[in-house]
Amino acid sequence: MALLTPISSSYLRRLYSRLSAHDAAAEAKSRVCLSNAYSLLHRTSTCKAGFSSHLEKSESYNFKASSSVTDVSTPEVPVESSIVKGDTWSIHKFGGTCVGTSQRIQNVANIVMEDSSERKLVVVSAMSKVTDMMYDLIEKAQSRDDSYELALDAVFEKHKLTALDLLDGDELASFLSTLSLDINNLKAMLRAIYIAGHGTESFSAFVAGHGELWSAQILSSVLRKGGIDCNWMDTRDVLIVTPAGSDQVDPDYEESDQRLDNWLLKNPSKVVVATGFIASTPQNIPTTLKRDGSDFSAAIMGALFRARQVTIWTDVDGVYSADPRKVSEAVILNTLSYQEAWEMSYFGANVLHPRTIIPVMQYDIPIVIRNIFNLSAPGTKICREPITVIENEENKKLETYVKGFATIDNLALVNVEGTGMAGVPGTASAIFGAVKDVGANVIMISQASSEHSVCFAVPEKEVKAVAKALEAKFRQALNAGRLSQVAVIPNCSILAAVGQKMASTPGVSATLFNALAKANINVRAIAQGCSEYNITVVVKREDCVRALRAVHSRFYLSKTSIAVGIIGPGLIGATLLNQLRDQAAVLKEKSKTDLRVMGIIGSKKMLLSDSGIDLFKWKEHLKEKGEKADMEKFVHHVHGNHFIPNTVLVDCTSSTNVADHYHDWLHTGIHVITPNKKANSGPLDKYLKLRALQRQSFTHYFYEATVGAGLPIMHTLRDLLQTGDKIIRIEGIFSGTLSYIFNNFVDTRAFSEVVIEAKAAGYTEPDPRDDLAGTDVARKVIILARECGLNLELSDIPVQSLVPDPLKETASVDDFMQQLPSFDSDIATKRQAAEDAGEVLRYVGVVDVKNHKGAVELRRYKKQHPFAQLSGSDNIIAFTTERYNKQPLIVRGPGAGAEVTAGGVFSDILRLASNLGAPSY
Repeated sequence: MALLTPISSSYLRRLYSRLSAHDAAAEAKSRVCLSNAYSLLHRTSTCKAGFSSHLEKSESYNFKASSSVTDVSTPEVPVESSIVKGDTWSIHKFGGTCVGTSQRIQNVANIVMEDSSERKLVVVSAMSKVTDMMYDLIEKAQSRDDSYELALDAVFEKHKLTALDLLDGDELASFLSTLSLDINNLKAMLRAIYIAGHGTESFSAFVAGHGELWSAQILSSVLRKGGIDCNWMDTRDVLIVTPAGSDQVDPDYEESDQRLDNWLLKNPSKVVVATGFIASTPQNIPTTLKRDGSDFSAAIMGALFRARQVTIWTDVDGVYSADPRKVSEAVILNTLSYQEAWEMSYFGANVLHPRTIIPVMQYDIPIVIRNIFNLSAPGTKICREPITVIENEENKKLETYVKGFATIDNLALVNVEGTGMAGVPGTASAIFGAVKDVGANVIMISQASSEHSVCFAVPEKEVKAVAKALEAKFRQALNAGRLSQVAVIPNCSILAAVGQKMASTPGVSATLFNALAKANINVRAIAQGCSEYNITVVVKREDCVRALRAVHSRFYLSKTSIAVGIIGPGLIGATLLNQLRDQAAVLKEKSKTDLRVMGIIGSKKMLLSDSGIDLFKWKEHLKEKGEKADMEKFVHHVHGNHFIPNTVLVDCTSSTNVADHYHDWLHTGIHVITPNKKANSGPLDKYLKLRALQRQSFTHYFYEATVGAGLPIMHTLRDLLQTGDKIIRIEGIFSGTLSYIFNNFVDTRAFSEVVIEAKAAGYTEPDPRDDLAGTDVARKVIILARECGLNLELSDIPVQSLVPDPLKETASVDDFMQQLPSFDSDIATKRQAAEDAGEVLRYVGVVDVKNHKGAVELRRYKKQHPFAQLSGSDNIIAFTTERYNKQPLIVRGPGAGAEVTAGGVFSDILRLASNLGAPSY
């Protein structure tokens, strides 16, 4: 580093006072601090850092702090015809990530050189992290932390090494000289802050803006090295802004336009590299455009140049329909209107700063968001009223009414309510005046038309001050009862749906709230302007991501995603998992349905996954990686995954203990699907409570496979009832096992022989008495009876058991099977009697709705009867209704077996997906 020169105490005092005076609130403190700093500096013959001696030549306030800071009081020059503006200019903006390394700066230069535009203005930020480093320098100096000097040396080394990588010859020497001079001057300024223990906002802005000065100079040198005639612009010479409140500035377009003309006359060039982020006040005080100010700089320059287009280069492919970190299926939007981009950015989407859009709107200058690391991606174009479409798989165009969704977290709702508010002028003004006095930012406002209450959302960190101010403001009204309360609801988030076409499209709001309801999301507050560019809802913070995914899926921007938990990976559960595996790709492609199995639990072990279990290897993973079964942990894991909005637990067991959890699961928003008959045939009070909850909530409870496996028995019954038909009688062969036995119990075959054959073929339970006792059929009868409105208990159904009384208490299955032949004669006699009458024996269940009763028994039917025409293990059910009176409605088909039962469960899962918004195909 070059030898540092002695500091000029008089100049430092003038410079520091000049910058400090710009902050009126800090002026008095600055005088004291500077007085102390001056006395200390006066006793020091030489400082560790100093300004170059040329700084003392100027006695005016139009100072030059370094060679990077040029004179901002440019005399007016008459505008001549050589000044060219208009659509020959294109604006490029490159952020800190884009110029973060020497290689990336070279990439930026290549992009600029390959742009075919006639004239180009390139706005650059400081190198990645440099702005933070500069602010950190100021913080350290104010805290009297000596490490600020080492930190500044690190800034110097970063830019020095970058220049050595990219430049050579005179360009390198010139930049290194400027850089050294700037660093020396900064050390002197920081030393003054260190001594005073205080730095004003203007002084901080001056120091922080050096990162942009250096990156602009490096890039312009690289372009000149590549043969491009290029100048660099310190935008503090051109861009004039006026402070407009907290962290905002308003551009002075008229003055800036005049200064730009003067600059262009002095620096004619078709390629200009300009500093982003920094500007000057009308008093020529260096300032900044605040955070994200480089985008704002590019937009302002686009307006001043009347440019053809402003391209914002970043590290994403464009604007997403939702935050891809929260919605993995979020898509890149081809186009957005200015208003849509404005709304999405206001509500937290990583698009642009809202103020960035304002300068270009009046000249209809489009903004294009592109990815510097993926040049093949076309990006997102922001312009006036674009027509946006998404192509589906048949290349048909689907107009999108809702463009995207954005969220804001860490908010609190404040609710002011009371009967004394209604019709009282000035109440709202008093409320928000109090909020303004504490400097809180109101994100959203909602008021009922009755004027009984006003609620609004503020950042959670500000809500205590807001509540305290409101209670003080309305203390008299609260004591008198005119206001009932000032209530705070913490832990809230905002979800906003944005789209310009929403205003002219009926049903958008209904679709949005329907999606939230079906995901079991409670909406705490709603706001919508008459322009209907956005619909805003407030939800619990823990529900926010799930709500975002639910609405995103509902508007076809992504798949309908359902987190699936499989309980009982036995015969039926394993078959279902294989069916899900084989059909997953088809469902994703055809119906945009993503069924993601997040957990599998058996009686001893369970397998959990955060992203979805590999269904090709689930058996191996359960065996090798499975952990001890814990139902509570299992349910929490499957439902607690906030990245999937909908959860379904599929109970493939026959366990009463599992069925007892259904009510709690439904209550917490978990859908339930099951072939398990225990819940619907159990105690009546539990059943009625379960069905009442199902009707009151948006959670679904499907149980098609409880009665007919894969046969649409429950669906058919439900359709008959819902269309107003009256059920008279339901009669059927509900057991595939008993259907097989009696279909084969013919001629001279012994009953025990057929039972042994059925057991060997796998048609019976491990203990055939479970089938022969008729209890399973009785449960199916109870389920159908209750569905028809009969409040019957299982004990109300008389059941004719086919297990001989002496064998009911037999200890082992083997003993039962060995002794069964000795009882063949009883049932053989019944068969013979039936045959003599031209009839057959069938084991049936009957629901007599008219007489409010049911039965399970062995009956005789004519050989011409449909029940006599069965084969194998088929089931058959006959519905006798007012419409189907003379000729019952018959449902017939396989009613047992793992494949058809799993298929019935799978059908219920797809029905759930359809109810949650998945399109049919």
